[in-house]
Amino acid sequence: MAAESASQTVWQEIEKAEKENRRELVLQGAAVDKKIESCGGVHSRLYSLSLLNYLEISQCPSLHSIHQDIKNLVHLQSLILCRNKIASVPKDIGELKALKVLDLSVNALQDLPEEICSLGELTTLNVSCNNIRELPHGLSQCTKLCSINVSKNELTQLPEDLCSSSSLELLNTIIASENAIEQLSSEIHNLPALKVLDLSNNKLQEIPFELADCPKLKEINFKGNKLKDKRLEKMVNGCQTKSVLDYLRVGGRGKGKGKQPDGESAERSDRNRNVSKKKNAQKQKNKEEEVDELKQMVVRILHVSDAPAAVTVKVSPQVKDVRPFIVCCIVKGMNLKPGNALKRFLVAQTKLHDEICAKRTTATIATHDLSLLKAPLEYDARPPDVLRIVPLGRKEMKAGDLLKMLQQEADEQRKQKKRQNVSGLHKYLQLLDGKDHYPCLVDADGHVISFPPITNSERTKIKKTTRELFLEVTSSTNLQICKDVMDTLIIKMAELNKFTFDHKEEAGSDGEMDSTSDPLVDSSASPELSVVQVKVLDAEGNLKVVYPSKTDLTSDVSHLTIVR
Repeated sequence: MAAESASQTVWQEIEKAEKENRRELVLQGAAVDKKIESCGGVHSRLYSLSLLNYLEISQCPSLHSIHQDIKNLVHLQSLILCRNKIASVPKDIGELKALKVLDLSVNALQDLPEEICSLGELTTLNVSCNNIRELPHGLSQCTKLCSINVSKNELTQLPEDLCSSSSLELLNTIIASENAIEQLSSEIHNLPALKVLDLSNNKLQEIPFELADCPKLKEINFKGNKLKDKRLEKMVNGCQTKSVLDYLRVGGRGKGKGKQPDGESAERSDRNRNVSKKKNAQKQKNKEEEVDELKQMVVRILHVSDAPAAVTVKVSPQVKDVRPFIVCCIVKGMNLKPGNALKRFLVAQTKLHDEICAKRTTATIATHDLSLLKAPLEYDARPPDVLRIVPLGRKEMKAGDLLKMLQQEADEQRKQKKRQNVSGLHKYLQLLDGKDHYPCLVDADGHVISFPPITNSERTKIKKTTRELFLEVTSSTNLQICKDVMDTLIIKMAELNKFTFDHKEEAGSDGEMDSTSDPLVDSSASPELSVVQVKVLDAEGNLKVVYPSKTDLTSDVSHLTIVR
C-alpha cells in the first residue's frame, strides 16, 4: 500500500524535490528499494509533487504496484517504471493527459488497463518483458503514438485497430518480437509512417503482401517464424529487407501465401512485376551514379590486438551497485578541424543525451582525446571525498565539492531566472542522490578522466585538432543500452564526417588550429572512419565485453557501409 502514517519520515529524495519545486525526480537502485520494502510501497508524499514532468522509479524489485494517486501528477510527461515487479497499473493512469512517454518494461504485468488508450498525448509505449497476454483495444485513440514496444510478452495477436485505423499517422516503430502472435493483419498498409517492424520469434505462417505498400518501411524482422513459403522464409532469415518487400510487392507465391496466383490475380502480378522491373532498373542506374558517394560512407572495424599497446578497461567490483555497465571503443579519422565541425559534433552528443539516453537517466556518453590519456584504464567507484577530477572548464576538486558547487549554482540560477527548471550539468544532479560511491574512469597515471553522468575531465577534452577519439558509454540499467547508444553515436559520427567532407568548410576562428597546418586547407582525403575494438575486463582479467562485436553496428542505414 502507498498510504503512509503521518508519523512516518518523508523520504529525503521526495522532501528535497518538494522543497526545490523540482520538475524531475529519479528514484532507483538498492537504497530506494529498501525504503519501498519497509514502507510497503512508495511514500505517499510523492503524489503531492504536482509540478513533476519526469518521474522514474526503476530497479526496485520490492515495488509491486502504483497507487491510484498517480493521477495527481497532472503535469507528468514521462513516467519510467522499468525493472521493478509491478503486477498491476491503476486505471487512474488514464488521468495523466499530458503523458508522452510510458515505460513499464521488465515488470510482472499480465494486462494493461483500457484507460491507457485515453492518453491522447502518448508518443512512446514500452511494456516489453512482462507477461501480458492481450493489449487493450483502442490504442488507435493515441493518435500521437510513434513507437510501441511489446516484445517478450505472451501476446497471440496485436489489437485489430492498431493496423486497421487510419488515425495512427505517426506510428513508425512496432517491436513485438518473442511473443506468440499467429497473424499479422493485412491492414498493416494503413500505417503510412511505419519504418521499423519486428515480429521475430513468433508463430506467423504467412506475411501479408500488403506489407509492401507501407511507403516508408526500412527495417523488418520476421526471423524465427515458420512460414509456409520456404523461399520467403529463407529471405526473412537472411535479413534481406529489400528482397522480402520486393517479393511481397509482386505477389510472391500466391501473394506470399504459399501458392501460385491465377486468373486476375496472376495478371495483376505480371503488371506489378513489370512495374517493379522498371523501378529496379532506375534504382540500379541511380545506384551506379551514386557509387562514388556511397563509397565515401564507410566505417571500418579494426579488431583489437593482443599486443600490450592495446587499450583495455578493467572494471572494479565497486561499480556493481552504482553504475555497472560500460562499453568503449576508439574512433579514428574523425575530422573536427574545419568550420563548425566540432560544434556540430558536441551539439549532436547533447541531442543524443536528451533523446536516446533519456536525459542521461538510461545512459551517458563521454568522449576523450585518445592522445591525452594513458592506458590501461580502470572503471571504478569512489567516495565523494576521495574522487578528484578536473571538470570541464574548472579547476581540480573533489566530486562531493563539485556537486555542492553545482547545486549552489542551480539554486542561484533558479533565483535569477525566476523559474524552477535549470540547465547544463545542474539538471543531472539528482541522478546521484543517495549514492555513497560515485563512478569514474581512471587512466594509468591515476587521472580521473570521466565522472558519469556528470562530466568529463578537462585533461582529455577533445579539440579541433583531435583525430583519434576514445568513446565510452555507461549505464546503470543494462549492457544492451550501452551498445545501442554507442551504435547510434558512431553512425551519427559517420554522417557528420561526411557532411564535413562534402561541404569543404574553412577553418574556424577559435584558436584551436594546429599551428603546423594551413588553416584554410582540409587535409582529410576521405570521411571514412575506423573503429578499433576495446576490451572490458573484470577484476581478474576475464573478458566481460568487447565492442564492437560481430552483433554490434549492424545498422541498415542506406548511406553507410560497415566493413569488418
